[in-house]
Amino acid sequence: MASTTKAEMEMLSGALHSVPLTIDGSSVLHQMFRFRWAEWRKLTTAQQHEIAAEASSVLARMENDIAGQSALYSLLGHKGDLLLVHFRKSFDQLKAAELEISKLRLSDYLEQTTSYLSVVELGLYESSVKLYRTLREQGIEPHSPEWDAAVADTITRQTEAMRPRLFPQIPPARYVCFYPMDRKRGEDKNWYSLPIEERQRQMEEHGLVGRRYAGTVRQIITGSIGFDDWEWGVDLFADDPLIFKKLIYEMRFDEVSAVYALFGTFYVGVRCPAVGLEGLFSGKLPD
Repeated sequence: MASTTKAEMEMLSGALHSVPLTIDGSSVLHQMFRFRWAEWRKLTTAQQHEIAAEASSVLARMENDIAGQSALYSLLGHKGDLLLVHFRKSFDQLKAAELEISKLRLSDYLEQTTSYLSVVELGLYESSVKLYRTLREQGIEPHSPEWDAAVADTITRQTEAMRPRLFPQIPPARYVCFYPMDRKRGEDKNWYSLPIEERQRQMEEHGLVGRRYAGTVRQIITGSIGFDDWEWGVDLFADDPLIFKKLIYEMRFDEVSAVYALFGTFYVGVRCPAVGLEGLFSGKLPD
């Protein structure tokens, strides 16, 4: 007797299909660097100016390219000195940006300590639950041609409706907070074993907290399953860094975070426009 597939078990049990739909946008790369201050100080002032001017010119072009932006931040604390964030249309374009940075003379004084690869992701929990209920009521089996056509139509419509959020410009805010995160798998709590309706409920509650901070912080969520060591990356952009603490602290009390969230390393940086690069390497904080 043939074994029963997961999709068939879901149909027999009346449970909705487990995997929520997602739509994807910009490819994103975070690069964290240490700066070789000791080697930099061995250079003459003229050499420092020449190297910084070359890097500033390239970064200015990357900052202002509406087809795919980059932004530089000066990190606070011991985890690194610089954070470069690249938003592009594809992984090929991300690699091109990475190579362009590596060709700079400045790269001789940069030591990349870590990086994070992901894509802008919007989860469609509400749309997924509505669609799966409709398809179940119609007796359409998961992954059948009819199912796949309905899913493709939903993804196409949602992608067009949410295009500005899928391909955002990097916010001009003075501060950034970046961290990766997971949902728990194992022990006595496993996010992925919850029914999709319950995950939808918890994510709606979670989203309400973020929406209360909409006027003071910009949040961009990226998906990294299959790309990096964590499942999602979170970028927060604000002019007041205390907002990061308030937002993340409040979110810790909603169920999805309190029970299922695991957090990685946090990086906080101050925006450094390309025109301020030479000043930064002279020990001056950008305006």
